[in-house]
Amino acid sequence: MSILKKDVWNRKLFNGTWKPTESSYPVIEVATGQPLGEIGYASTKNVVIAAQEAKAAQKKWWALSYQERQAVFEKAALLLTENQAEVIEWLVKESGSLPLKAGFEVSITLQVLKSCIGLPAADQGNLLPTQTNKLSIARRIPLGVVGVISPFNFPLYLALRAVAPALALGNAVVLKPDERTAVCSGYVIARLFELAGLPEGLLHVLPGGSEVGEALTLDKNISSIQFTGSTDVGRIVGANAAKTLKKVSLELGGKNSLIILDDADIELAAENIAWGAFLHSGQICMTSGKILIHESIYDKVKQRVIEKVEKFVVGNPCESNVTIGPLIDTKQAQRVESLVDNAIKHGAKLEIGGQANGVFFEPTVLSDITVDNPIFSQEIFGPVAVLIPFSSDDQAVELANNGNYGLSAGIITSNVGRGMHIGQQLDVGLLHINDQTVNDDTVNPFGGFGTSGNGTRIGGPANADEFTQWQWMTVQAQAPHYPF
Repeated sequence: MSILKKDVWNRKLFNGTWKPTESSYPVIEVATGQPLGEIGYASTKNVVIAAQEAKAAQKKWWALSYQERQAVFEKAALLLTENQAEVIEWLVKESGSLPLKAGFEVSITLQVLKSCIGLPAADQGNLLPTQTNKLSIARRIPLGVVGVISPFNFPLYLALRAVAPALALGNAVVLKPDERTAVCSGYVIARLFELAGLPEGLLHVLPGGSEVGEALTLDKNISSIQFTGSTDVGRIVGANAAKTLKKVSLELGGKNSLIILDDADIELAAENIAWGAFLHSGQICMTSGKILIHESIYDKVKQRVIEKVEKFVVGNPCESNVTIGPLIDTKQAQRVESLVDNAIKHGAKLEIGGQANGVFFEPTVLSDITVDNPIFSQEIFGPVAVLIPFSSDDQAVELANNGNYGLSAGIITSNVGRGMHIGQQLDVGLLHINDQTVNDDTVNPFGGFGTSGNGTRIGGPANADEFTQWQWMTVQAQAPHYPF
């Protein structure tokens, strides 16, 4: 069966059932510009109503047995397993993903759903030491209503990695997916949970513009915001959430360093650079944005990377030979071109690429970048490899830590001990010895330092911290006597 028939969702919003709306937004196949339908386009009024309904539904959801909540996630995981080919096709068309990337995204999304099956039955607190004949308990209880604002680049996974554990731990959710990928990051999730039997009112999907996101951050009935996106927007989200003292999780940008030491295998280094810099056209927060190569092997590694890039094929990801798909829209392609042009003006050497063509951008290699070049510190979010030579381990650490971001880092070396010594000096939340920077296994706490986030983590053991709060409860046989 198809779970995404257009007549189910076209021009509609979701609150447990599908509601027609007056405003809509076109769903576009990003590589071709062909229309795929229209999503419902939410207003700030929709946010207010959704938050009220979610708050009421959450209390009933939390009152259900853990077995009843588990059953929903068991069914949702089964539905995604059965319909993954359809979901992959939507990821390819709506988000411009290569089938390889889309398949991987569905697989890790499925892992999240499977891991959430156990959350309703997980340990919910601790028994604390106290006086004789008295119980002192620290309990984990839901936050209430969690607002989720998700991005376009890994649309299904980056939305569901927050939505699913939040629901599994007893919360309701109002989700605002990026309007450019709202089917993949919103309506797929809505359909999975609708067909899995999630009670009405617990999950609301409201695609919309910045005013909808702002309304989420300000609404008094929403207890928490989980935001994944740019650092600039994250600052606005954090400031707005503070006005109502919401808990807020900010998973933001990165300028991630991939360090190639002088003892690295040249071919392995080039493969890791190509994957880390060009996967999904560089539209990943963990993309290898600063590629630091020891000067003794710099020219050899650079040449091998260029040779790989020369073989890349840019085009529609629906075609079997394509290795570089489109950026999310023309505006983004033009932005990347502007960053590259500015880098060249500041002394970078253009080795290959550098041109935008509609939504496509040529895979690009820039060499001989210095710390005073703007592109040294700018997050590009496009298919651009920025190559930087270094002369010593200490300089590699200095260059890697030079900047405000602190998300991910990778080190390629034949000496693991040396790699670990360097890694321990890097200010990052994600560290990979002998791997590139783009990694997420779903069971790991994910997040960064500095302007890559606000110190929160999501995923694996961090989910309980993110989507519950502590309540202290004491119990004794009778109330005590006090001196007055």
